[in-house]
Amino acid sequence: MEALKSLKLKQEGWGISQKTVTRIMSDNGLRSKTVKKYKATTNSKHPYPIYPNLWNQNFHVDKPGAVWVGDITYVWTREG
Repeated sequence: MEALKSLKLKQEGWGISQKTVTRIMSDNGLRSKTVKKYKATTNSKHPYPIYPNLWNQNFHVDKPGAVWVGDITYVWTREG
């Protein structure tokens, strides 16, 4: 955020670095508002059916690549 403030000041003709903006803000007890970096994308409270886990973690694999699983529920179809 300080980088944006120093860029704005630079556009207005002020020669000032990001570190200077950070120090001045800190000296005055100011902090920039940061954007939340994580957004939950899973909605567990949906009306759609929840399908059973048929494997239920109850399998034995003899070698790598013997069992493959995947989730394509994000792929849109005509059924929804």
